[in-house]
Amino acid sequence: MPIVAQSTETTDWVSRFADEVIEESERRAPGAKTSGAAAPVVVVASGLSPSGPIHLGNLREVMTPHLVADEIRRRGYQVRHLISWDDYDRYRKVPAGVPGVDETWAEHIGKPLTSVPAPKGSPHPNWAEHFKAAMVESLAELGVEFDGISQTEQYTSGVYREQILHAMKHRGDIDAILAQYRTKKTPAKKQQQKPVDEAELEAAEGSGAAAEDDGSSGSAGYFPYKPYCGNCEKDLTTVTSYDDDSTELTYSCTSCGFSETVRLNEFNRGKLVWKVDWPMRWAYEGVIFEPSGVDHSSPGSSFQVGGQIVGIFGGEQPIGPMYAFVGISGMAKMSSSKGGVPTPADALKIMEPQLLRWLYARRRPNQSFKVAFDQEIQRLYDEWDRLEAKVADGSALPADVAAHSRAVRTASGELPRTPRPLPYRTLASVADITAGHEDQALRILSDLDPANPLASLDEARPRYDRAEAWINTHVPADQRTIVRDEPDTELLKSLDEQGRESLRLLLDGLAGNWSLDGLTHLVYGVPKVQAGFSAEATPKELPAEIKTAQRSFFALLYQLLVSRDTGPRLPTLLLAVGQDRVRHLLGA
Repeated sequence: MPIVAQSTETTDWVSRFADEVIEESERRAPGAKTSGAAAPVVVVASGLSPSGPIHLGNLREVMTPHLVADEIRRRGYQVRHLISWDDYDRYRKVPAGVPGVDETWAEHIGKPLTSVPAPKGSPHPNWAEHFKAAMVESLAELGVEFDGISQTEQYTSGVYREQILHAMKHRGDIDAILAQYRTKKTPAKKQQQKPVDEAELEAAEGSGAAAEDDGSSGSAGYFPYKPYCGNCEKDLTTVTSYDDDSTELTYSCTSCGFSETVRLNEFNRGKLVWKVDWPMRWAYEGVIFEPSGVDHSSPGSSFQVGGQIVGIFGGEQPIGPMYAFVGISGMAKMSSSKGGVPTPADALKIMEPQLLRWLYARRRPNQSFKVAFDQEIQRLYDEWDRLEAKVADGSALPADVAAHSRAVRTASGELPRTPRPLPYRTLASVADITAGHEDQALRILSDLDPANPLASLDEARPRYDRAEAWINTHVPADQRTIVRDEPDTELLKSLDEQGRESLRLLLDGLAGNWSLDGLTHLVYGVPKVQAGFSAEATPKELPAEIKTAQRSFFALLYQLLVSRDTGPRLPTLLLAVGQDRVRHLLGA
């Protein structure tokens, strides 16, 4: 039996599900505890369809069981996290916006995803492998351990043959369960405050729910099995007869007109329809925990129906929490049919794995959240850095400590991290201003803390690289920072005495305050001093007009330095420009 380390993280959703899964695992193997036998391996599962880019909404299908599995591993149990690659699903449509793909791919609609050519220029052998590869790489970077199962390999090698024959033998029982939902009238939909995002509707396609119906039903009866055509490879087939004793199955293809009779006990070119396939796998793999999206959790959905069908295969329905939608801030909503769908790889180009893990760990599965690709990413990083500081000094709340722990490490160890995690917004500003000049970036970043300067830019990596990628790929050109070459002489001449005095105070203090903290104190202090207050005066000690004066002063500096009213934080900008150039541009 495993040595169970009692988790101190008892207030977060992950621990609660881990408790429930362990209890269910022991209920299913009641003799293991008392007999001294080895504890059964706890099986959690995810399902992904590589029908196109696997986006950040799909990632929740993996991260939810991953976090639970990892907590169970931390307690000393053996866990197996399965990812079923639904690569034997039919190719439904040609996704828009996929490089190397044109309208000619429409001729493959109806074939298994592994029989569809990869996009032009791809090193991978087929469509499914092309999209799986990017996800596998991202999961490795995120520290997700899993056992991948190709459903193409499972079906075409005959692994599920006995389950298929069993389903066909009990097709009447399956049909009776499905009929309970076919005959129910769909209740009128309640008016929603917001329209359902297309990605939520398409989530069903990603897992097979919308990709297949309940099975063939016609004059020959109901069949929960769909062959792929032996001529055109498409699933536009209808089973016309089946004999239980001989397992002879006859089908015809409505696409090419081909028909044939095969023995199902020898035939491996087809699959169970989705609402039968999923519960069959629960029973076959002994799955105890598998979450599902909103589309699978409604009345008559595949999870609910599967809970009844799984008994036909001698299994039990897993614990299956519903997970909510993952939105995007700063990019188009996630819709694989419209192209431009952001993937985990896209997110990992602009943020470290710890931050992305934290976004999925800190919210319960039924809570929606957004992944930021716009300016919001800077606020998220600020929040993350504050959490790190609170965890370090012991002031963080237990649930926040748990989410942080799950973000920075797994049961196998800590994820690689940036040695000197400087503020993301500062790194982004420096990358913006220096436009790829690493020596200039190192100079500026070393000036942030002169008492402890960076010895190498590598100390700020990979966070610096992520911030630079964000600046280069997600900040519009008109929002980039371009420092003036020459002073704005007209603006300088137009200044009144107060404006000129504010610049004199700033210039006089530059040399003695040339650090991030020093310049922050200086730029905020100039308007205070001009108004007759101490530079150290706190906001509570100052009249409201000081804030107005500070905003006006900041706008003046931005205009003189970058010809705009706003820009990067002024202390960072001043460090980036350098003392000599600042003096030149401010008319010294």
